[in-house]
Amino acid sequence: MTETPAAPQTARIAIIGAGLAGLTAAYELNKQGLNKQGLNENAPETKIDVYEATDRIGGKLYTVAFEAGPTDMGAEAFLSYRTDAMEFFEELSLKNDITASSSARSLVYCGGATHDLPTSGIMGIPSSSEPVKDIVSEATAQRIDDEAEQPGFAWTVGGDANVGEIVRARYGDEVADRLVSALLGGVYSCAADDLGVRATMPQLAAEFDRLASESAGEGDGTVHLSTAVKNIEARRSQAAGNPSGQPKPAFAAFKGGYAQLYETLAEKSGADIYVDAFISGIERAGNGYRLTGGEDTVYDHVILATPAPTTALLLKKIAPEASASLSTVKLANSVVVGLRFDGEGGVDKQLPDNSGVLVAADEPGITAKAFTFSSRKWPHIGERGGAMVRASFGRFGDDIAIRASEDDLVDWALDDLQTITGFDGRAAGLEEIYVQRWFGGLPRYDEHHLATVAAVREKLASVPGISVTGAWVGGVGVPAVIANAREVATSVARGGAAGVGRA
Repeated sequence: MTETPAAPQTARIAIIGAGLAGLTAAYELNKQGLNKQGLNENAPETKIDVYEATDRIGGKLYTVAFEAGPTDMGAEAFLSYRTDAMEFFEELSLKNDITASSSARSLVYCGGATHDLPTSGIMGIPSSSEPVKDIVSEATAQRIDDEAEQPGFAWTVGGDANVGEIVRARYGDEVADRLVSALLGGVYSCAADDLGVRATMPQLAAEFDRLASESAGEGDGTVHLSTAVKNIEARRSQAAGNPSGQPKPAFAAFKGGYAQLYETLAEKSGADIYVDAFISGIERAGNGYRLTGGEDTVYDHVILATPAPTTALLLKKIAPEASASLSTVKLANSVVVGLRFDGEGGVDKQLPDNSGVLVAADEPGITAKAFTFSSRKWPHIGERGGAMVRASFGRFGDDIAIRASEDDLVDWALDDLQTITGFDGRAAGLEEIYVQRWFGGLPRYDEHHLATVAAVREKLASVPGISVTGAWVGGVGVPAVIANAREVATSVARGGAAGVGRA
């Protein structure tokens, strides 16, 4: 007599956080399905619950419905040369909704004037004084050009070091404040002195590794900053078939804003998504876990897609050592102020013909750290008429996102915009304003960050049924977050098949 196969059990998975990482993980789990791995016909079905503490999905991606059209008030662009991200968006049937940025260049404001932002170098770090000679003093320019002739600095292969310390020691404060901190402030909401080389510029760290390994054979194991940057520029130029070394525009965005992405992920995730659902703790329940504040369910696996401090708190009972390591990660607060001006009087022609302007960290009298001229940077926004400007405030260590009122932020944005560009926003016809505060928007990727992430991963390896993902794990930027979340979801789907479906 043939036995009737037992009915498949259900694998219950909880994801805490409905930002990009959490929604991507949910989508990937649903797509792969623990019952679609070809293991056997009785492999369990998957039940996915996603919990979000706020009243909306999307996390640090946030598309606001301005009258002229949807506009992102969080991240607005991604690196289009990341083929893995582009393939993922095509898989989601979103490829036709992606648009490239214009060719308009960025500016940097320092010394009371705007200058073209150099397109060579690495995150504002030049290989020679030529591209930055109008931004720094003659003494600093000479120091840059002489750097390769000075004794090198020690670099530990595979290690990390502070960006600001290296740049200040080799090139001086002007390069660190006017260029490097201006660029890094826009990406990481941190100054150069708050960040690690390998954590933020892995390409530069890898070149330091190579140079240090070569020089170690000669007995000193030292490197030169200008040599490393020059070598990277040469390889970049050769790979692009571009002898000038000037990179082409590499940014892209969604015509309807990132809402197209996070809403599509939610729709295709097959998950039950609970908003206004604050999870305050995770406790063991037999071979699974219960969530304090969640459904009355024992989950086989929990994926934490939350900021580092929140993750540390949630791990406190079930993985205290990992929690302790993770508690050292700090977050940077920031604010984005969206300003839409009407199209009367040729207002769209009054702004500089640039994509935006970064503000030097040592510039007195300016509160904003950057402006994005969205209607210049993005053709689809420019086609709407009028002008759209995003003003950004806040770096790690300041409290502007917490203490400043909306009225003050808008006034500072308008005042700084006029000081920098001459554009009088008050007289130009200000139609709409949106102020978005990002409390703990990004982790501080300092020189200890990668070691911290490695330690947390190592300590969680012995805690079955718990995974972590998010920007603090995979790195800054939409493609990096997506890649890490998909990797984690795949690991859960494939590696967790034998241990799911438990009562």
